[in-house]
Amino acid sequence: MDISALQNARYSYKPKLPASLSGSIDDITLEYGSPTEALSDRDELRNIFKTTYGKPLVAFSGKKTEKKASLDFRRQLNAAVILSGGQAPGGHNVIAGLYDGLKKGNEKSTLYGLKGGPSGLTENRTVILTDDIINEYRNTGGFDIIGSGRTKIETPAQFAASLETAKKLNLDAVVIIGGDDSNTNAALLAEYFLANGSSTRVIGCPKTIDGDLKNEYIETSFGFDTACKTYSELIGNICRDANSAKKYWHFIKLMGRAASHIALECAFQTQPNVCLISEEVEEKSMSLDKIVEQICSSVAKRAENGENFGVVLVPEGLVEFIPEIKHLINELNDTIAADSEKPIHEKFSSLTKFSDQLEWFSRTLSMVSYGILKLLPEDIAQQFLMDRDPHGNVQVSRIETEKLLVGMVQKKLAVMKESGQYRGKFDHQTHFFGYEGRCAFPSNFDSDYCYSLGYSAFVLIASGLTGYISSVKNLTANADKWIAGGVPLTMMMNLEQRHGSKKPVIRKALVDLNGKPFKTFEEKRALWAEKTCFLFPGSIQYFGPAEVCDMPTVTLRLEHQ
Repeated sequence: MDISALQNARYSYKPKLPASLSGSIDDITLEYGSPTEALSDRDELRNIFKTTYGKPLVAFSGKKTEKKASLDFRRQLNAAVILSGGQAPGGHNVIAGLYDGLKKGNEKSTLYGLKGGPSGLTENRTVILTDDIINEYRNTGGFDIIGSGRTKIETPAQFAASLETAKKLNLDAVVIIGGDDSNTNAALLAEYFLANGSSTRVIGCPKTIDGDLKNEYIETSFGFDTACKTYSELIGNICRDANSAKKYWHFIKLMGRAASHIALECAFQTQPNVCLISEEVEEKSMSLDKIVEQICSSVAKRAENGENFGVVLVPEGLVEFIPEIKHLINELNDTIAADSEKPIHEKFSSLTKFSDQLEWFSRTLSMVSYGILKLLPEDIAQQFLMDRDPHGNVQVSRIETEKLLVGMVQKKLAVMKESGQYRGKFDHQTHFFGYEGRCAFPSNFDSDYCYSLGYSAFVLIASGLTGYISSVKNLTANADKWIAGGVPLTMMMNLEQRHGSKKPVIRKALVDLNGKPFKTFEEKRALWAEKTCFLFPGSIQYFGPAEVCDMPTVTLRLEHQ
């Protein structure tokens, strides 16, 4: 098989491990903390997770001790691994770390890959992972080793089918690599297995490029480092081009549906003129017009300096955080979905012209929402109306927010020009960086971090634990000083309203507006808005000084100050 030079070189990279995991597995000890509690809704969650709630935090130590618990890391184990949800760089190394741990414990241990995501468990679609297979994917991007999927294990039939697969394969454990929803699923599956007399353990691993699966014990989700560095390279290239051509404003939408961590990190790495943070927009109830004013202010100030160019970063989910747009989306969803069985819905479905659809909404929406819909550029307004999911809801991720802002900025600048407030020239380009970052070659940081997460998952399995998420902390230090262990999944949960009832979910971590990263950004952005302060991070470096190749994200470093 033909392979690239970089791919060939990455096969031989040896990921670094925390000191507690890098020695003999016979020396590993477990240090238990006190029983834990959930973030909120504790009584309800204690009732849902009757057998797994309240477990203690666990940390690993590699020091020999006379008080070492009698753990048999050498026994033969059968484990299975699932890749769940969207791709994130480093997933293959989680599997490699898990595989190497199992084989280091006992060569006869087996690791099954469950193909196509969680449905691989419910449908018993497996492949036995071998040295040849694992070695082909070490330190590479993507989830193609076994594929991924977005199936949720939530019905009684799905839980029963999962248990049946565990019995047929004689599984000691299932490892679920995924985001907040996938790890919520892991917690529910762990509870189900125990409640039904199964000894199959369930361990989670924190994955998502969005960076919204983190807390005091999960410092970052894997893939975030690589994705941000990949996007920042592209943004830096555009910044350099903008500063060279000096004629375009570039509006760049970035991944981040629920949280703006990617946009914030990319802002630190490239220093654009404007970076919008969805959480700030919501906190300050910033209207669409206020956001447009902020951008136009930067455009006008830079025009006074003779710089009719710039870069604006836009989080993917911004529209859902703008109060009047959020209200419009809710009204559109309610109007169509709630009337899905009424004649009025049939009439809307038959309308093909935008003008007719708009007229229909003039009778069904509130005056405020209808006014906003009319105010939007027609091509964007059509996205609110036409791109709907099977439940009749707006598909927010498909709304071209960057183009919406460009259209509104053009209108505002025209008004400002008439009144003499603006004398520049505004030409623009739009971009969306999403899939470009999900399967990149993982950075050294993500290669090491993911391998450590997988190896830690093996230790949790071999220790007989279930209902935990693999954890590696102290990530701004050298890898040998990282602290590996496990965090009970139930302590990361709360109840949220989902589909008409309260469901246990792992709470998403949004950008903390009082945290050091945002406060640092807040201090710098006024200068960036007016002056050309672009940084050009370049491509991810895999070989060279550690301060270049192994450096974690700016966000993580600021959080540890």
